Amino acid sequence: MLTVNMHDAKSKLSSLVEQLEVGQENEVIIARNGTPVARLVPFAAPRRIGAARHLLAGLHVPATVEAFNAGDDAIAADFDASARQELAP
Repeated sequence: MLTVNMHDAKSKLSSLVEQLEVGQENEVIIARNGTPVARLVPFAAPRRIGAARHLLAGLHVPATVEAFNAGDDAIAADFDASARQELAP
């Protein structure tokens, strides 16, 4: 863990970031008047692969467009049936 003062951090930001990128440092503490005020760490991109797999499990989501559209006739028939019914005010 490297600690640098604010002035040095501003003038050497590129080299500090490079040290983080290559793994030479795992974090850089930036201090103002000797007091730590910020921490510079490498960015770790979030993993999104399979993030919703558990949400879709067991829902029987259609795998093809044809399978998805197969229920259109039933949906249209339901709408037609509801349109013929009288609605109470």
